[in-house]
Amino acid sequence: MTQRVALGVSYRGEGYLGWQSQPNGRTVQDALEKALSQFADAPLRTICAGRTDTGVHGLNQVVHFDTDAVREPFSWVRGTNRYLPPDIAIQWCAFPGADFHARNQARGRRYAYLLLESAVRPAIESGACGWVFRPLDGEAMRAAVQYLLGEHDFSSFRSAECQANSPVKVLRAIDIHRRGAYWRFEFDASAFLHHMVRNLMGCLITIGSGLKPPEWMAEVLAARSRQAAAPTFSPAGLYFLGPYYDAHLGLPERTAAMDWLP
Repeated sequence: MTQRVALGVSYRGEGYLGWQSQPNGRTVQDALEKALSQFADAPLRTICAGRTDTGVHGLNQVVHFDTDAVREPFSWVRGTNRYLPPDIAIQWCAFPGADFHARNQARGRRYAYLLLESAVRPAIESGACGWVFRPLDGEAMRAAVQYLLGEHDFSSFRSAECQANSPVKVLRAIDIHRRGAYWRFEFDASAFLHHMVRNLMGCLITIGSGLKPPEWMAEVLAARSRQAAAPTFSPAGLYFLGPYYDAHLGLPERTAAMDWLP
């Protein structure tokens, strides 16, 4: 009997060409499907909640697939992890029902960006955080955020390669806080366009550095043109925190790595 399985997956993105499968096999999806197929002894294909780009990390990427293999939830986790590289690990497994769809049923998605403010570039945390050498003004960045909240056309923050049907999304929250030398930006939206968070970060850092006033964010948004915004910021500090779903599905929204991320 075929069963639909949901998994939560964490990964370090710098060693992969993004999430989505490619002919060269150097993606997170390729590594995951290879491991799942080895464990289940049958080819398996996954559908994810949100594709991530090259260098972007995932803390609770959610995928689903259908299989005839009968395994307990802990077996899908531990058994598949045996075949995965050290920088990818399944965190949990659930059986949410045959109608569950990891992408279509997501009520929203969350990202975090970890940024080091320092005169010296990162070393130990290289690849795990972005970097700025200019001091940032948190209040200016928080003021700029207010222009972005709600439903808007986010064309100014959309890459030319974006395949989304519409640039209109609902940005529910952006939280900015600091711990020591590190800034953490959290984004919560109905969905995100390609490079949207990295393009938002470019504009926020421009404002935080004092190169533009907070009101400039409103001008960029209203322009509906990528040329109006700042350059796309580095993927190094970007983390896909994962999707969230209706409570009755009972799917985890947190993994242990969320406690590690400053």
